[in-house]
Amino acid sequence: MEEHGNASAVHVVPMKVLVAVWLSLMVLTVITVAATWVDLGSLNLWLALAIATLKASLVLLYFMHMRYDHPFNAIVFIGALLFVMLFVVLALMDTRAYQPELIPGYAPGMGVKP
Repeated sequence: MEEHGNASAVHVVPMKVLVAVWLSLMVLTVITVAATWVDLGSLNLWLALAIATLKASLVLLYFMHMRYDHPFNAIVFIGALLFVMLFVVLALMDTRAYQPELIPGYAPGMGVKP
């Protein structure tokens, strides 16, 4: 009987790497919370999305061991991220086109009256 080629070697990640990734995730979480206190206008959304993407990438690469897997999986992952970014950008562009109809009194560039 022929053996299946789906067996994989176990890769043990050093504790130092796991702690460094965990600390990075904690720092990025603090940056995400701190970014809510700063008014960057429409850049707040893009900053939050960028930080969330970076955090998801760290989890996928190190805690799910994709960093040590076949390179093809990295290509699939990057392709999936690019398509998600494309869908989000298209959805946000579409929402911006009809936003004045959704929010009464909305005028781009105008502050909220006290």
